[in-house]
Amino acid sequence: MSGAVQTQRMSEEAYLAFEREASERHEYVNGEVYAMAGGSMAHARVAANTIVALQLRLRGSGCMPTTSDQRVFVPGTGLYTYPDVSVVCGEPERHPKDKETLTNPTLLVEVLSPTTEGYDRGAKFVHYRSIPSLRAYVLISPEARTVEAFERRPDGAWSIPDPAGPGQSLRLSTFDLELVADELFEDLDRYLPPPPPPDAAG
Repeated sequence: MSGAVQTQRMSEEAYLAFEREASERHEYVNGEVYAMAGGSMAHARVAANTIVALQLRLRGSGCMPTTSDQRVFVPGTGLYTYPDVSVVCGEPERHPKDKETLTNPTLLVEVLSPTTEGYDRGAKFVHYRSIPSLRAYVLISPEARTVEAFERRPDGAWSIPDPAGPGQSLRLSTFDLELVADELFEDLDRYLPPPPPPDAAG
């Protein structure tokens, strides 16, 4: 996800009405609205690569990936948010108060950044784990060039993954597919910030 900054308090109904007209996206939880800052070019590249990889592997399976424009609601905690990639299998279930809000994702993906990694690994994962339909949570780090997948086991516990890096792949048993790290980071070098200029005094 991209960085978020607290803005104001409002009711759930007011948030949904506000979000329908807003030019920027906002998270909402416990009456607090957070403006979501834009992501980096590298973040956008990795998210796009992930959408393509999932689309190719899930075609014909009844599962479909969507972009970060898709708002997701976490029923157990009241969080409204915009994951970098959401996958829903079967018919999408819509929030009763907002037909454009998804409530039954099967897979969620967040592309990490230095400012959001702690949230995505911690509090946000706590929110996501309470979604009954969720079977896998994937974290992708452009900086470390690693991909991790947490999967819900039959007993309800979540697996602890080993990260996959360049030249490696990561298997998602829930979907019977593999994510190839090199595909997710394809062309990434072109989208990373340029190195700082050499110190003239040095």
